[in-house]
Amino acid sequence: EDCEAVLCVKPAVLVYRVPPRASNRGHRAAEWQLERPAWRGRLRVTARGGTAFIRLEEPSSGELFAQAPVEQFPGIAVEGVTDSSRYFVIRVEDEDGRRAFIGIGFVDRGDAFDFMVALQDHFKWVRQQSELARQDTEQGPKLDLGFKEGQTITLNIASVKRKEGAAGSGRARPAAPGPLPPPPGRAAPAERRLPGTPSTELELSWPAPTPAADSWGDFAEASGSPSKQPQGNTGWVQF
Repeated sequence: EDCEAVLCVKPAVLVYRVPPRASNRGHRAAEWQLERPAWRGRLRVTARGGTAFIRLEEPSSGELFAQAPVEQFPGIAVEGVTDSSRYFVIRVEDEDGRRAFIGIGFVDRGDAFDFMVALQDHFKWVRQQSELARQDTEQGPKLDLGFKEGQTITLNIASVKRKEGAAGSGRARPAAPGPLPPPPGRAAPAERRLPGTPSTELELSWPAPTPAADSWGDFAEASGSPSKQPQGNTGWVQF
């Protein structure tokens, strides 16, 4: 608020007396007697906070001739004429608060354009600042999560790694899933075995009985006919 910024400086500006406006159609520069300006000097546009000031100064000494505070643009403080783009009507104000309307004109059309752009840019910035302030008010105060001066933080990375390793070693490993049982109503498939692969079942084999040296001879047939006595045997029994 205490800093003053210079927005625009034009070395040549003309000041005219403005007759009362006869209607609401606007001001006309052709009615000002343009060949006889009331004052010649320098124009400086400054800004303090959200208010812009149009200052008319003596070109040699810089003494203030008149000043027009502008709190809103476009507005009643600065108005363009209806018949030219180089002339404007501004509302000046003295230290006692008295106000009057005077006409100003630029010799070069480019100077008039720069004067308008300086005012437009300033009040565009004012609107942006007002919008940002409104958003901050709606969102509430922001948390300050930054480090203060002299504040530090310590991390023990080795301790964190040991804790993670100990927690991981105590966990039981999940058992591998076994084969699923066969669906109901269907027999389990037979186990296939490759040639030469030993079976897991126990195989028992019994040796064939061998006849003893003193075993009996042949038995008689069921029909009752005697069988022959084997040779080498002293006796035989007939059933």
